[in-house]
Amino acid sequence: MTAQSWLEELLATDLADAGCDGTFDLLDLYVEAQVSGRDTERFRGVIAHLRGCAPCREDHAGLLAAARGQPQRGEA
Repeated sequence: MTAQSWLEELLATDLADAGCDGTFDLLDLYVEAQVSGRDTERFRGVIAHLRGCAPCREDHAGLLAAARGQPQRGEA
């Protein structure tokens, strides 16, 4: 990673970002709120983090699919 790309990534970081640990701690509650149609506004930090973290987005997608009873990739 070049110094320029590192700086651009840093400046693009949302200050509300909950980080990986914070997102992991709240992910089940966030998915529960999504599935039940409840307001997710209180999960701003999780939402901000998911925008910028591919591994956490992947975890979210899997948990959301499971909560909705949808098969995962590779399942039939």
